[in-house]
Amino acid sequence: MDPRTVKLHDCEFSTYIFEEEIIARVNMLAEQINKEYEHKQPLFLAVLNGSFMFTADLMKRISIPCEISFIRLASYQDMQSTGKVKEILGLSEDIHSRHVVVLEDIVDTGHTVHGLLQQLKERKPASVEVATLLLKPDCLQHPLDVKYVARSIPNDFVVGYGLDYNGLGRNLRDIYKIIS
Repeated sequence: MDPRTVKLHDCEFSTYIFEEEIIARVNMLAEQINKEYEHKQPLFLAVLNGSFMFTADLMKRISIPCEISFIRLASYQDMQSTGKVKEILGLSEDIHSRHVVVLEDIVDTGHTVHGLLQQLKERKPASVEVATLLLKPDCLQHPLDVKYVARSIPNDFVVGYGLDYNGLGRNLRDIYKIIS
């Protein structure tokens, strides 16, 4: 098998975004966040599982005083998630009057982020912004203002750098897209 391809379950994927580009874009986001939150001491909320690599690399580059918490989202489900957030799991911090930055691996339809933002805003934070590794603007089904985007991509199925295909691929250093 070509070293630039991987097989996960029944699908093959080819290298799409190399780790060096990912890190360069994470550096740019960190610089922007460091500048814009310089005197605000933000609380970063990393949405697990997919954002763990993005979160780790971003937080190593955040130089301002801040806090981080990890949350999971429970969704209403039949055979698959509908994207309707039922509950935020793991949020023990009081976010009232805090500046909150949600860290996501990918925003595609926007269902999950939209539901999360609605629940967070009920807790009256000073501000809430979203930082995402990847954004699929052509897939958005909600009017979302995602302030911090490392990279926009077309509607391709991608894995690696925290993103998975049925549990596999999260550990890959690069991002791969499905071979059609």
